Amino acid sequence: MKITKIKVYQVNLPLKEGRYSWSNGNFVEVFDSTIVEIITDDSIAGYAECCPLGSAYLPSFALGVRAGLAELSPHLIGLDPLNIGEVNRIMDAALRGHPYAKAPIDIACWDLLGKATNLPVYTLLGGAAQDDVVLYRAISQQAPDIMAKKIETYAAEGYTKFQLKVGGNADEDIERIHATREVLKPTDLLVADANTGWTRHQAARVVSAISSLDVYVEQPCLTYEECVSIRRRTTLPFILDEVIDTPNTLVRAIAEDAMDVINLKISKVGGLTKAKLMRDLCIQHGIPMTIEDTWGGDIVTATIAHLARSTPAEFTFSATDFNSYGTVTIAEGAPKRVNGRMTASDGPGLGITPIFDALGDPVATYS
Repeated sequence: MKITKIKVYQVNLPLKEGRYSWSNGNFVEVFDSTIVEIITDDSIAGYAECCPLGSAYLPSFALGVRAGLAELSPHLIGLDPLNIGEVNRIMDAALRGHPYAKAPIDIACWDLLGKATNLPVYTLLGGAAQDDVVLYRAISQQAPDIMAKKIETYAAEGYTKFQLKVGGNADEDIERIHATREVLKPTDLLVADANTGWTRHQAARVVSAISSLDVYVEQPCLTYEECVSIRRRTTLPFILDEVIDTPNTLVRAIAEDAMDVINLKISKVGGLTKAKLMRDLCIQHGIPMTIEDTWGGDIVTATIAHLARSTPAEFTFSATDFNSYGTVTIAEGAPKRVNGRMTASDGPGLGITPIFDALGDPVATYS
């Protein structure tokens, strides 16, 4: 099998809530998502999606995905997409860094491998370790009472895990955390995610003020070193996300006992190949994971579901159903939330079929 053509599509994904807000005043109202189609000489096509969370979250942005694909694609025509290790080596040699731009190529190759072997991607990633996976709901940063009401609404839909977007004014964040914890059941989990938004002294104030609550603290500061400093000052369970972006940073963090949980974002690390490596390292060292991505629609959600379903439940802290946040459907067969959980398709590959009327015409084609 050889890659003969790569098509790139661009889709806007508006939000049901109108706006998604997080630390330092950042927000997105319409997400810019890139869908990749890899076509082969066997007339089999593989699909993937990459959708950065704006331009101020990670070193990634929507136009960067498509610019990276323009740089990479000429090196990929004629390669065997089932030799995923070689595809990744070629990409890493052709373009230093920019893992998020490489991620949709890698994921589309996994989709092709599943279709060629008539196996779901979760089987290729190690086999089904659970029937379905528990989801969390991100609560966009707003006034404390509004965030508390949203949590009550989503709890009624079956969610039991909530990621509270903080990282703003420390006093307001303390109020947000207290107000939302009060409306939850004792068995519900609450994560205060600062998305790097606090300075060290602000983070120190917040963890002290919420020390009596049942809450996780996530990515309080911008740098790894600042986060570890806050980790040493609190007994609250600790999550790292933005600073765990490669296998090397994960190995360092494990060795230094820098966290209790990580957020494993598939596109942030370069696709399923590297995400599987990091997933397996976490399992070996007893580190649970939130398995997710930066953002996306149906194809991103399907990819998350396959990696999560192949991960043992005790190491799956939660996962994300991004397609429930948006108003646009771009693929059939994608996972749907049922009582706060979702599962991956048993069909070949990712188990999705793009809706080309929703994708529109390709914005680029490489052959």
